[in-house]
This record gives sequence, structure tokens and C-alpha cells, in this order.
Amino acid sequence: MMGKSASGKDTLYKLLLNRMPELKKVVIHTTRPKREGEREGVEYFFDSREALNAFREQGKIVEERTYDTVMGPWTYFTVLDGQFDSGDRDILMIGTLESYGKMREFFGGERMVPVYIQVDDGIRLERAVMRERLQKNPNYSEVCRRFLADEEDFSEEKLMRLGIERRFVNQDMDQCLEEICTMIRG
Repeated sequence: MMGKSASGKDTLYKLLLNRMPELKKVVIHTTRPKREGEREGVEYFFDSREALNAFREQGKIVEERTYDTVMGPWTYFTVLDGQFDSGDRDILMIGTLESYGKMREFFGGERMVPVYIQVDDGIRLERAVMRERLQKNPNYSEVCRRFLADEEDFSEEKLMRLGIERRFVNQDMDQCLEEICTMIRG
């Protein structure tokens, strides 16, 4: 599951896991600091740069990407840490277009199904600012950086290159969730 920042993908991800408990959740790792209300192993595994380097040395990194933020570099990465050992269960992950592309290369495109969440940019910006306002130390510069970076990161050209044609428009969360469930149940 992927989409630009503040598209509602985190909320839809949680709702989807509640609606379809047969899906196995895989949590990615990050070196960025925890936001208010986030929990270790729920939204992310929050790791040090040393832990990231140890995973690299052990050959356990599936994919990684680093973003130069106003707070310094933050790395997000997927690790072979036992979470993919699910037998026949379908796995649900949340990530970026870049992580989806790298996961496709690693696991094979036939095993990956993209769920791309789309929302009007004005609504996304309002949501991002409202979410940031709730933080103990709001960082509006980072909100702006992410918003602008999403234009390039999720460009139409990149979406097409990875074969992402279907969009789940998140204007009405319940309707969007139902459309995703219907697609997964196929």
C-alpha cells in the first residue's frame, strides 16, 4: 500500500488489517525519530544507524532509501527479520513507490500487488498541517519538503513505469476501504 504523504494510507492500512485479519502485517524499519503516539513495532521499528549498518553487514536488507530531511538524513528499510516467513498468508505492507519498485525486484513482480492511494493535493496538504499541529514540536518545514518531494517521487511517469494504473481515490474512506477489500478478495 502506497501513496503520497497524508493520503490516508496509514489509516486505511490499519482499517484493512482490522477488516481482513487473514492478512499478515510486515513492519518496516526507520532511523527517523518516533512521532507522538507512534509505537515501536507497530508503525515502524525505530533503529539506530548502527543497527542499520549491522543489518547491511548481515545481508538482511531487502530495500532501503534515505531522505535528506530538514532534521538530517532519515533511512527507511525493509529487513529479512522473520516477518516474511508467513507460509501461504498474504502479506500487507505500507511503503513508497520507490520501496515498491525495489520489493518487486527482490521478490518478483508477479508476487506484488500495488495498492495506490490517491487524494487531491489540497486535501493532503490540509491533513499534513493538521497532523503536524498535534506534534509536541511541529516541523512545518519538513511537511513542506515532503509535500513537494511527493510530486517527483510519485510522478505519473514513475507510476506508469512500475505498471501502476489502478488508483484508489480516498475521498470517502469507507468507500475506498471497500474497493480495496474487493480487489484483494478478487
